[in-house]
Amino acid sequence: MARIVSLAEAVRLAVHDGDTVAMEGFTHLIPFAAGHEVIRQGRRDLTLIRMTPDLIYDQLIGAGCARKLIFSWGGNPGVGSLHRFRDAVEHGWPAPLELEEHSHAGMANRYVAGASGLPFAVLRGYNGTGLASTGSIRPITCPFTGEALTAVSALRPDVAIVHAQRADRAGNVQLWGIVGVQKEAVLSSERSVVTVEEIVDSLDQRPDAVVLPSWTVSYVAEVPDGAHPSYALGYSVRDNDYYAKWDAISRDREAFTQWLEDLQ
Repeated sequence: MARIVSLAEAVRLAVHDGDTVAMEGFTHLIPFAAGHEVIRQGRRDLTLIRMTPDLIYDQLIGAGCARKLIFSWGGNPGVGSLHRFRDAVEHGWPAPLELEEHSHAGMANRYVAGASGLPFAVLRGYNGTGLASTGSIRPITCPFTGEALTAVSALRPDVAIVHAQRADRAGNVQLWGIVGVQKEAVLSSERSVVTVEEIVDSLDQRPDAVVLPSWTVSYVAEVPDGAHPSYALGYSVRDNDYYAKWDAISRDREAFTQWLEDLQ
């Protein structure tokens, strides 16, 4: 059953050096506060999983937390290139970064396979692409039709970190709006941290909501505005100025280092 703790304690208990960590959220409900706490606690040698790395992983990579990145699109739609990501790949600063690239469909289905307790997912989309050369992808023949398909290994992170709108005092979590693969990330992981805008006595009924029962979650932390500069529908709006300013910060090592010092 989920334990309700502080954010610092949740990260201390759940995230260890060398872990495979998934921080998901698509434009909406990105767990920035938790990512910043991982930076503050100085975690190292992490394998980071995320469909679109976005600013949150640019920051973690620049802080030296990452050893490897498993992803499907390396940028941010509003900002463009992620310069700390690029600097790590091109120049090994602050540390070399290993890459494993997939398609969006491949990543989503890898999460679904992991959440379902299956060893792999099956797709057509990798056929004929350069992505098929990664070690987590194998050709497979359909036993019914003989069609050549691709098997892609399931994702089973050590830790999933997501943000949501609410949890109740028993640790049941509720999120709504643009829901990406947060549910699948949590269900596929050994441990999970969910930050929420507020903890309430009981969850209301919403036809568009996803509820993660407390037995699927390890730690819940109340962190108002925990998605900033992303947003949480019903609680906050996207801070577009933050995103616009990030390009100049991340482009320059000195400016980024100052941002990192200010974060501490």
